[in-house]
Formats: sequence, structure tokens, C-alpha cells
Amino acid sequence: MTGQAIDSRESLSRLNDAARRLQREVRYMEVCGTHTVNAFRSGLHSLMPPNVTLLSGPGCPVCVTSQGDIDQLIELSLQSGVIMCTYGDMIRVTGQRGSLEEARALGADVRIVYSALDAVRLAAAEPRRQVIFAGVGFETTAPATAVAILEADRLALMNFTVFVSHKLIIPAMQALLKSEVNIDGFVCPGHVSVVIGSDAFRPIVEQYWLSCVITGFEGPQIAAALARLCELTLSGQAALENLYPQAVTSTGNQHAWKLIEQVFTPANVHWRGLSELPGSGLEIRGRYARFNARVRYELAAADNREPPGCRCGEVITGRCTPADCKLFGTVCTPIQPIGPCMVSSEGTCQAWFKYRPRNRAQSPTPIRSAV
Repeated sequence: MTGQAIDSRESLSRLNDAARRLQREVRYMEVCGTHTVNAFRSGLHSLMPPNVTLLSGPGCPVCVTSQGDIDQLIELSLQSGVIMCTYGDMIRVTGQRGSLEEARALGADVRIVYSALDAVRLAAAEPRRQVIFAGVGFETTAPATAVAILEADRLALMNFTVFVSHKLIIPAMQALLKSEVNIDGFVCPGHVSVVIGSDAFRPIVEQYWLSCVITGFEGPQIAAALARLCELTLSGQAALENLYPQAVTSTGNQHAWKLIEQVFTPANVHWRGLSELPGSGLEIRGRYARFNARVRYELAAADNREPPGCRCGEVITGRCTPADCKLFGTVCTPIQPIGPCMVSSEGTCQAWFKYRPRNRAQSPTPIRSAV
């Protein structure tokens, strides 16, 4: 499949035909926040066969960030002379001492930036202030953080650090498969795959005999991936297929990987819902340790307990749905979120709240053809 328009009706027909012939329930999981929200926005869930379930996995960068990391970012933002720079979705995630947004209301200098280099430029312009950048996200955003650290090194900045909370997607997928979650295949993320390449998912196929299908972000593209997964399940095959070849190659973006390897090294990190996973995150190499906020501010180990009653960790690992959480839609809403799954625009709980019918008939949004 190349960059031509996808016929969503044809994909849904294939999906329904394969599902009918399977005569059993199957569960596929996407691990991409954009897939999460677009599957709901397009009405795809309401058009799927009754025996096919699409689960949302740990693909939202904000949602997988551990509670301890959130608390430490808030702690750092409240220190005198600090400017905390973050991407927009992080500002409303609640920790034990509120959120970054609430810290700003108390006087903390918290600023939303659109790139890591914005924080570097701010540090250069404010030499008497300490600028901390919250480095959050998967392999997609890690190269940009690496570029920022290299630029800060080139400029010999002494007032710039990064609080690194970057995650690696493959260890999380492997951890899910070692748990009690029942998954029949993965819809693999397009964004991350551009960087890591399609071959990175081959161990999932070979070690766990589960199909991995990489696809783009629109409803028709996700439907095509689900149709192919269902056909592979029906045939008894486990295969790796790339339905997004216009952007994803087998080896990925080698330049981006070299940047990651130059600045970072793999580390054991804590994931919301998955605990600590070996080699599943990144930390700054010793050569650039002066830019490591955890080192400069001598941060102690953090408490990673979830907010009381919040089930975000279970939602993003397929162990429950948002509707199973007693806080969902009552105490926890997009206006007053409790957990990150309701905060993030790509969070599963916010997608459910916005797009899933609640106590009334609601017509699904039609899936449009996409390129």
C-alpha cells in the first residue's frame, strides 16, 4: 500500500468479513495517542464488528509519564529563580501538590514552548535565571531534546537543564505481552515508526507470534490496519506489515537515532501502569551531565502512587475502560481532570468523554477517505 487514497468502505468490508469468519472475539491494541483520539473522532469504534475490540495502549506521552516525575517537575517549578518550560498537555497534569498550572498561579514561572530549542533560546536570553525543560515523550520527541542539549553545549550555557522523562515504545509493548493483558495484535504507531523503523517491531512478531501492522493516523488508515490484522489472525499468521511506507522505512531515521545515541543512554524508568521497566527510557550521558536536572538539583527517588481512585494506569494497559473508573465523567472531566488520561488531548479518557455516546443515541462521525 502506498500513498493512494484508502477506501474506508472496502477496509470495513474486509474487517467485517474476516471477523465473521473468525467466530471468536479478538482484541487489538494501538499504542499511539493520535490513533486513540482519531479512532474515536472518526466513529471507527461504532463501525467495528461486535467481536473486534480496539484497545488503547500506553501510547500517549503525557499518560505514561510517572506520577513521581510529575511531582518532581512541580517541585522544581516552585524553586526560586527557575523558569519551567513544557509542552502544553503537561501543564494540567495533577500531582500531589497540584499541577504546573496551579504552581504558576502560586507564582512559579511556567511557560509553554513549542520546541525544546525555544527553551534553549530562553536560557540564552535570561542568563540570570535557571531554565528547565521538561523532556517528555517517545522516540518521536527525543531527537529534538538531544538537539537542544547539543545546542546548549555549543553555547556553553550554564543555566539550562533538562528533566528527561523520555520513553521507548518496544519495551512497553513487551511488558504488556508478559502481563495478563490478552492482545491478538498491535496497530503500531506511525510517528514513532518514522524514527525507529518497521524492523524494530520484528521481535514482537517473532518472540510472541503476534502481528504488528504500522499505519497512518486517519480513520481509514486505522480501519485498513484492523482489517489486515483480522485477516492475519484468521489465517493463523503472525506478520509485520507496513501500511505507511510513504513515511516509514525498515530502518527508520538514522540521523535521529544517532542524535539519541550521542546524547542519551538507555535507563530503567517508571511507567504509569507498568511500574519500572528495564532499559525502557533514556537518561543523559555523563558527557552532558551538567544539563541533567535530576543531577543538578539532586532529586531523590519519587513516590509513584496514582491519585486516589484514578485508574489511568489500568486504562492505558488495557485492563479496564474509562467507564470502569468511578471518577470518569463525574469527578474527573476535561474541565477538572484527575488523571493524565483525561488531561491530554490524546488521552483515552478524554477521547471517551468527547466522542463516545453517553446515555443517548448518537450518530457516529463518518470516516472520510484519507491519503
